[in-house]
Amino acid sequence: MSGNDDNVVRTRDYYDNKDTDIFYRKAWGDEHIHLGIFKDYYEPIQSACLRTVRTMAEKVGSISSDTEVLDIGSGYGGTARYLASTYGCHVNALNLSEVQNRRSEELNRKRKLQRNISIVEGSFEDMPFEDETMDICWSIDAILHSGNRKKVVEEVSRVLRPGGDFVFTDPMRTDGCPHDILEPILERIHLSDMGSLSFYRSEARDAGLEEVSFTDLSQHLVNTYGRVLEFTENNEETLSDEISREFIDHMEEGLRHWVEGGKEGHLGWGIMHFRKKT
Repeated sequence: MSGNDDNVVRTRDYYDNKDTDIFYRKAWGDEHIHLGIFKDYYEPIQSACLRTVRTMAEKVGSISSDTEVLDIGSGYGGTARYLASTYGCHVNALNLSEVQNRRSEELNRKRKLQRNISIVEGSFEDMPFEDETMDICWSIDAILHSGNRKKVVEEVSRVLRPGGDFVFTDPMRTDGCPHDILEPILERIHLSDMGSLSFYRSEARDAGLEEVSFTDLSQHLVNTYGRVLEFTENNEETLSDEISREFIDHMEEGLRHWVEGGKEGHLGWGIMHFRKKT
């Protein structure tokens, strides 16, 4: 283990927790557990999440059976399965959670995609891959959990081939947002700060990555967390049969902070696309 070890342990323990696993699978499903791009507010969450993946793939453009992809924080492997089944590429699914990785392996076998997907347990801050071996580095709402995002961006640049693409999303604080405004959110995710668009632009530039585009999709952060909050509130009794009441209360409180922060313009979200200089 390396990087910010305490944060790595906290993140792994959180996602390996039984309550966490059950909640995410009930609220989001087995495929995608990230923010979605909604056609309308009441679209199914899984459909909106899949649109996020498809939209990101369109940003990158050329993906083929020869493409080597690294998915940072792959969760239950929904992105990896989509990319592998749609384009025939090989995906390295880097993820901390043993529970999620086991579920991902099971789903990959069911889809007969185990040859196209390699599940790798490891830290974003010290990626177990050789230099310049990836054509695409991809991440959806995972870098947030790192205690050293600067190192994550440096690692991405290291493993990317020249001309390779880095496409990702991450919940961010908006530039100029007072630090104390985010205290309730930061306390819940055990972090001292969040990334911002200017932070990622600066770190990417320093790491030898050129910006290709940024698509602001901040309203969808409010939509996703709002929908999950409604699901949780409307299903408290059923959820409490399998999940502790403490976890449910804590989750609802956290989701309210996310929704409020997004509505007040303190939180942002969107698709960032960078390319490694040749």
